Amino acid sequence: MFDLFSDFFACRDNVFTRMDSRVKMIVASCLILAVIFSTQIIFPLVVSAACVSTMIALRIPMKLVIVRLLGPMGIVSALVAVQTFSAPGHSLFSFSLFGWTLTATREGFAHGALLGSRVIGAVSVILLLGSVTPAHRIFHALRWFKVPETWVEIALLIYRYSFTLADQTVDVAEAQKLRLGYSSVRKSISSMGVLAGTVITRSMDQAMRTYEAMTLRGYHGKLIFDPLPKMTGAEITGLIVGAPMVLMSYVIVEWWSR
Repeated sequence: MFDLFSDFFACRDNVFTRMDSRVKMIVASCLILAVIFSTQIIFPLVVSAACVSTMIALRIPMKLVIVRLLGPMGIVSALVAVQTFSAPGHSLFSFSLFGWTLTATREGFAHGALLGSRVIGAVSVILLLGSVTPAHRIFHALRWFKVPETWVEIALLIYRYSFTLADQTVDVAEAQKLRLGYSSVRKSISSMGVLAGTVITRSMDQAMRTYEAMTLRGYHGKLIFDPLPKMTGAEITGLIVGAPMVLMSYVIVEWWSR
């Protein structure tokens, strides 16, 4: 579970992790905007394939990449299904379910596929960025981009203590399994309710303990971030080259796929 959210691979030494986090975030933002404004599914799928290939080339386990994409794939499946059976257009097929006649349309499927490809493309960019940039550098860069400090502090604390709560959740779930808490459907529902309540109460306790610990260490409602160093000439050059390359790739693929 911890590998799923950990930035362990972002701490390895490679050409991407050595780049300035601001450069990577700007290029990633350009890619996400291009994916969002794409009118064909080709560009988002090409971006997704490139990001996944890069992660595999960086020796990130294929199993971990697939697991990280499973959640977004569920959203994509729901989007395609809703659009296919709700949008008007030419009928592909239809069937009856509980007295309702559901009709799949070609236009709905095409629109759902476009929305789904955008989701996969944007998520792939975020996954690659998170795989080559440690979380603390992303938060540091967000402050440099003048993102409100309250937002950054909350995001930082959420990320920091998600692992603690995940650890406690696993411990409680394992204890429930040892007590046969999941031996039947009824017991499973009851155990899951207890588990959810335990996570909520422990998260509130953790919030109080964290606030008290931060107050004792001199916290007065504001975390101090050191200023980031100036970008080097190579990093500025990479930014000047990278952003236009994204725009050119977007224009070429969009024009070619029409």
